[in-house]
Amino acid sequence: MEPVSMSHAFSPWNPGALSLVLYGGAILIAIGSLLFLVAWLGEKKQHPEKQRPYECGVIPTGSARFLYPVPFYLVAVFFVIFDVETAYIFAWAVAFEDLGWTGYLRILFFIIVLLFSLFYVLRKGAFHWKNPE
Repeated sequence: MEPVSMSHAFSPWNPGALSLVLYGGAILIAIGSLLFLVAWLGEKKQHPEKQRPYECGVIPTGSARFLYPVPFYLVAVFFVIFDVETAYIFAWAVAFEDLGWTGYLRILFFIIVLLFSLFYVLRKGAFHWKNPE
C-alpha cells in the first residue's frame, strides 16, 4: 500500500480532489443561476388566493392551531420503532447462513427484548385511546 501523495491530488489525469471541486463548483453555479432566473423572470403578482395555505384542495376553515391527540403520535412512534426492527430482522434473515447459531441466538435475544418492551407498553396503557372524561 502506497502513501497518499498530495502532489497528484489536483492532477487532471488522476481521479482526486480536482474533479470533485470542479463538479461541486459547476453544481453551485447551476443552482445559483437557476435561482436567480426564477426570481428575476417569475411573476410577482400578489393575490389573496396565493396567500391562503394549501390544504390538499380543501378550502381551509377554522384555526390552524388544531392539536392532534397524543395517540396519533404514539401510533407514529410505534410504527417507526417496529418498522426499524423489521428492517433489522430482514437483514438478519438475508445473512442467516453466514451468521450461524451465534446470529440466531442474538436475533432471538433481540426479539425477546422487543416482546418485553411491547408487553411493557401494553401494560402501561399506551394503546388505550379513549379520552378519560
